[in-house]
Amino acid sequence: MSTSTPLQFGGAGLAPGDHLRLDGISRSFPDRRVLTNVSLVVAFGEIACLIGENGSGKSTVLRIAAGLDAPDAGSLSVPGAVGLYHQEPPFPAAWTVAEVLADAVAPVRALALAVEHESRLLAEGDESAADRLGVAIEAARRHHAWELEHRVDRVVSGLGIDRSPRERRVCDLSGGQAARLSLGWLLLRAPETLLLDEPTNHLDDAGTDLLAELLRDWSGPVVVASHDRAFIDEVATTLIDLDPVPVAHAAVREDRGQGDSPGSGFGVTRFGGGFTAYLTHRGEERERWVRRYRDEQAELSRLRARVRSDQSVGHPGRPPRSEARASKKFYSDRNATVVARRVNDAATALARLERDQVRRPPARLRFRGFGGSGGSSRSASSGPVLTATGVAVTGRLDATDVSLGARDRLLVTGPNGSGKSTLLQVLAGRLEPDAGAMTVHGRVRRGLLGQETTWREGAMSARDVYSAAVGAETAEHVPLASLGLIAGRDVDRPVGSLSVGQRRRLDLAVLLADPPEVLLLDEPTNHLSVLLATELETALADYPGAVVVASHDRWLRSSWAGRTLELDG
Repeated sequence: MSTSTPLQFGGAGLAPGDHLRLDGISRSFPDRRVLTNVSLVVAFGEIACLIGENGSGKSTVLRIAAGLDAPDAGSLSVPGAVGLYHQEPPFPAAWTVAEVLADAVAPVRALALAVEHESRLLAEGDESAADRLGVAIEAARRHHAWELEHRVDRVVSGLGIDRSPRERRVCDLSGGQAARLSLGWLLLRAPETLLLDEPTNHLDDAGTDLLAELLRDWSGPVVVASHDRAFIDEVATTLIDLDPVPVAHAAVREDRGQGDSPGSGFGVTRFGGGFTAYLTHRGEERERWVRRYRDEQAELSRLRARVRSDQSVGHPGRPPRSEARASKKFYSDRNATVVARRVNDAATALARLERDQVRRPPARLRFRGFGGSGGSSRSASSGPVLTATGVAVTGRLDATDVSLGARDRLLVTGPNGSGKSTLLQVLAGRLEPDAGAMTVHGRVRRGLLGQETTWREGAMSARDVYSAAVGAETAEHVPLASLGLIAGRDVDRPVGSLSVGQRRRLDLAVLLADPPEVLLLDEPTNHLSVLLATELETALADYPGAVVVASHDRWLRSSWAGRTLELDG
């Protein structure tokens, strides 16, 4: 869930001019190209948010910057200590929460001790300690050594780590608790270069507010890959979009034999405004790209026709007016010269446009809504389809009442630990409550999209996994690609090579192939691209059944039109 390259605290020579730089980075895997000639610069104090479709290379950029993956081409320069928050925890699962926190602050405590040590040597007359003391003081300042205890209290409280007993082992924590502990470990280490991959997935409002506050005061470069639209709008000083840009067709064609994916991996778009403004900018740029491609293709057709037909001028079959030999030669030579010049001009223009023409805009993956049959057993009754009365799970969910009509929309909110995921598991029939009663009226099917991606056989293709999960008949009636969740070029790729976001799209596709009467979504926007998250939210209004959503997503919550149930734990 987080990791860090060896933290060389106390290093000299770091200054605001030492930016994070990636220059001409390319990266391919056996079945696809992910990045092609990607260059970006992130300055000290800048917060750059990576956005783009699932599978566009956001996590790959972060892993390369952290030194966990090597590019096939290009160079990079990353200043100071580097920390990456991602999938793998940076500490043993057998450690306790107390041991993790002690390990997090140990290097920073060492910086304060180094200042004391050099100060003592200088006081004892060691003049050489003066320079070392200056370096030690600067390193301690950058890593917040003088405010460490206050910082620990803020992080432990703000991320909800204080809700986990200090003696509890990491292996006994929930996925969300372990993720927040990993993020806290990294923030307390305070590396100069901070790399975060989906840091808000397991944070409630208090945790997200704390993270935003810490990032705004970070001294070094910060790069964040996130789906969280409200968070991006709040903290980003720069947006870096890894989705395709209108590069020359020739550049794409030349790389086609190296396993590239035609829908991603070429260039970046840098935008200095907020996310809301960028949505408008992106749409306008896409329209300009489409128009340019259309106009260039029309001009190519015109030039090719001209080169084919413009082989003569006037009426080459008509004899010249004068029958004299000299006159015939004069007209013949003039005709040949004009023809040659015109053909050459057209051919030159054609060659130039064929070289410089923009690549075809790749078809954007768009969620096509709920295309399944919707279940023949759906009740048309206006009464409740599911009722929960006083359901409770000891230590996880206080007594809660829920009543759902056939087309109800219910948003479940609350801080971490209040029982949102537990309630959805109870409503889905996956967890028996310790108290209370559940009643399902009629033949009502329930389907749950959990927070974590479902384990799948990594060697199987996405198409085969989908078919096995929904059944061959449903897969034939509602093909995977028809839902607009997995791109056609990816349906036959092994599931193990898909990104986390693409695997979550696959889980959603399995659930929606034949939409259940009660759709339960636990943090549905986690790991999804920002565009897909927006499309999914819009489509929920037309879902042919009841919908229950548990979410921290402030963007989703701000536009929710249905009922809201707030759990306080």
